[in-house]
Amino acid sequence: MLTPQISAPKLAQAIGLQTELFIKREDQNPFGSHKGRSIPLMIEKYADNGATSFVISSSGNAAIAATKYIAKRPDLALTVFVGENIDETKRMEILRFAQDDKVQVKQVANPKQSAFQMAKTSGVINLRQSTDDSALVGYKELARELAEIKNLSAVFIPTSSGTTAQGLYLGFQKLGVNPQIHIVQTTACHPMINKSKIKDQNTGCEPAVAKIDADELDPTAYSWRNDNAEKSLASAIVDKVAHRKNKIFEILKNSQGNGWVATNDDIQNAIALTKQNENIDISPNSALALVGLRQALAHGCKFNGPVVIIITGR
Repeated sequence: MLTPQISAPKLAQAIGLQTELFIKREDQNPFGSHKGRSIPLMIEKYADNGATSFVISSSGNAAIAATKYIAKRPDLALTVFVGENIDETKRMEILRFAQDDKVQVKQVANPKQSAFQMAKTSGVINLRQSTDDSALVGYKELARELAEIKNLSAVFIPTSSGTTAQGLYLGFQKLGVNPQIHIVQTTACHPMINKSKIKDQNTGCEPAVAKIDADELDPTAYSWRNDNAEKSLASAIVDKVAHRKNKIFEILKNSQGNGWVATNDDIQNAIALTKQNENIDISPNSALALVGLRQALAHGCKFNGPVVIIITGR
């Protein structure tokens, strides 16, 4: 499932990056986004063990990947729960594959809870990447592709649950490489990222990441806990529980990576820069990767080889 990873010299120059910049075009995945690396393999795993019915709650990309895959499997059925504020383009893409007897799409106020309840009462498999480690497997293949870039120094990843970052790290470790892993979240949802800075002498960065225990959370300190927080343009970043947060903290520390938070202005500027310099249209969710790289440069992060920004999908 190879996707293009293209050199972006004009964009690198525009942001002041002194090493080579690559854009990983996961938006050209046949299943619509980077979720196509993981969701089909999860379904295959459970189907091989006899499962025939699945449920998923999604802000868009995971549901698109699931519906596209299930549409090719006449022996399987899927129920999709999406939120009331789902991006309309994504909703229509999901509905293209809806079939009453095979793929059902339900728009509800609480999609995650609805999926939990259906799995509990009906015994269907809940495709939940945030807690199911079978979701990590597909991203190891993505790591193998990225590792073909000689002297890869860092990868910037738009992050909701942290599954992609964890899967990539495990894949890199298996290959014997250790590029910096950087995650990027939004002002509306950043449970893995503490905005207070801690100086890191190893990389020269000022990390935004700190290990957070549930009983230490302060609603006044984290905008993702604040109901008045600005709604982010990057609507796919929705995981406020962040079950993988402690594992992600270890990964960022071990790889000498970092975590960054993007405002809507940051996102819009990144979209415009990418279009102006590389003539590539990227989504607000994908723009997070470039935002993170720009913030890293502004905070003095050093890269001794090529850097990758992952364009995750629509």
